[in-house]
Amino acid sequence: MTQYPQLHMMIDGEKVSGGGRRTFAVVNPATGETLGELPLADAADLDRALETARRGFRIWRDSTPHQRAAVLQGAARLMMERQEELARVATMEEGKPLAESRIEVLMNVGLFNFYAGEVFRLYGRSLVRPTGMRSTIVHEPVGVVAAFSPWNFPLGNPGRKLGAPIAAGCAVIMKSAEETPASALGVLQCLYDAGLPREVAQAVFGVPDEVSRHLLASPIVRKLSFTGSTVVGKHLAKLCAEDMKRTTMELGGHGPVLLFDDVDVDRVLDTMVPGKYRNAGQVCVSPTRFIVQDAVFEKFRAGFAERASAIKVGNGLADGTQMGPMANPRRPDAMERLIGDAKAKGATLHTGGTRVGNAGFFYAPSVLSEIPLDAQIMNEEPFGPVALINRYTSEEAMIEEANRLPYGLAAYAWTQDGKRQQRLAREIESGMVGINSTMIGGADSPFGGVKWSGHGSEDGPEGVLACMVTKAVHEG
Repeated sequence: MTQYPQLHMMIDGEKVSGGGRRTFAVVNPATGETLGELPLADAADLDRALETARRGFRIWRDSTPHQRAAVLQGAARLMMERQEELARVATMEEGKPLAESRIEVLMNVGLFNFYAGEVFRLYGRSLVRPTGMRSTIVHEPVGVVAAFSPWNFPLGNPGRKLGAPIAAGCAVIMKSAEETPASALGVLQCLYDAGLPREVAQAVFGVPDEVSRHLLASPIVRKLSFTGSTVVGKHLAKLCAEDMKRTTMELGGHGPVLLFDDVDVDRVLDTMVPGKYRNAGQVCVSPTRFIVQDAVFEKFRAGFAERASAIKVGNGLADGTQMGPMANPRRPDAMERLIGDAKAKGATLHTGGTRVGNAGFFYAPSVLSEIPLDAQIMNEEPFGPVALINRYTSEEAMIEEANRLPYGLAAYAWTQDGKRQQRLAREIESGMVGINSTMIGGADSPFGGVKWSGHGSEDGPEGVLACMVTKAVHEG
């Protein structure tokens, strides 16, 4: 088994730790045991990171596309070579099954390789002008990017936060989740070992509100890229507004799934049950509100509960584990609160609804049905292993329920009716829509939401352009 590494920050190429700094205990969610003590930044550390990033931007904005591509491709190769080591550390920190952590490494490999090609496609354009005049539109790196990532994808989220700014020619200060620091540091180390100048990317950890206020108060930072809850995202957006910093916000969701009566129910269950309980439901695009048409409701609900109850829950490093623990003690507490409220308001619990074992943060795969719309769980993102299944009659009512909440990150629909597929694609208010599929992401495809789920995109060409500004140059 991979040994858990020593923890540190990374500032100006130096592994920063000790020195009387405050620390945060990183805990294995499968056992509750402490893996290591993470040093937390003080104001001097953050000022040093800012100054280093300022110098790093001057270096990297002048890098050639070939230099940036070489670093990104090199880091992708190193992640492949270190896949098992990276995956095991991620599972130790976050809890997900090892197979899911391995896939997360591959997500980064694909994204970095895509961005390595995209650096050669950051085209501007020339405008038609009279002889003697020239007007050109160019894209330039925005500057220093502050990048804040959560714990649920401890490798993939840092990969997104680092890859796009580096491809664009920016410098980046990354503050990944304190619960999963070694995973983020492992991704950053691949970039360093592939030749990224140490000044270009920094990694700091700390009390989130302290770090965000300090970094975002500095004029050195010109953009924030944040993945996390809507509540925190709104707060950070207000801080950015003080200095008119650009923002990319990938915030919460409450994924609706519209299931019509012309589908093969077993085929849908084969796809949606594993999708629901992936990473114990701790996924921003997790399918959650199942909006099911009358004729297939009973069969779908019974099949979902039967399959959920058969899922093997255990340590993510153990063979055969299909769902690991929740990532921290806050999440089982939230499940108990939300499911308890739903039951008190009349919902029916078909399976789960309990903690599992007497160590770690395990919670059973759960299924609720006939949940009143005023239940907290129907309005607040549960971010856990619970499926909400309600009965509907008409297409219009189903679309209305899908769009009822202020969230709009990911939505799903299952139907064989081609014209209905087109209507759903048009009418559902969501940044991403999967029709007869849960595959809504890809290195070449923009990832992001609308309404309270945020704005801007990660991945795809849009992810790089989000780290650039557009300049029009007119010459007479």
